[in-house]
Amino acid sequence: MVKSKFAISIHILSLLSLSESEWLSSDIIAGSLNTNPALVRKELAALKEAGLVEGKEGKNGGSRLTKPANNIYLSDVFQIVKENHIFGFSPNLPNPACPVGREINGALESLFDTIDQAVYEKLKHTTLAEFSAQFVT
Repeated sequence: MVKSKFAISIHILSLLSLSESEWLSSDIIAGSLNTNPALVRKELAALKEAGLVEGKEGKNGGSRLTKPANNIYLSDVFQIVKENHIFGFSPNLPNPACPVGREINGALESLFDTIDQAVYEKLKHTTLAEFSAQFVT
């Protein structure tokens, strides 16, 4: 689901942006998220595949950003985690004999495209550095 994947990815990237010179282990990141390291490694793999994160194996290994946080936009993260629309369709197929049921999914598809684009447009104006700055005390 986009909502939780986005939140988890932004949390991970915020931690990495505030520790630019350090390699952070999945255990440390998991501690901040209050979750298990396996979930963190799964999300790190997606961020690595997208080119935002790099990893290093071994005792002093971990993860870090591949580029400065001021070159990563929240919209980049949204595009990485977005699998479908933010909102989902009913699991049941509508009744094609009903005038609403026959047309609802097409109308919703158009509406969902508009919503997704509005979210993307909002997020493309905020960098990871700007977002993460609120956590510096």
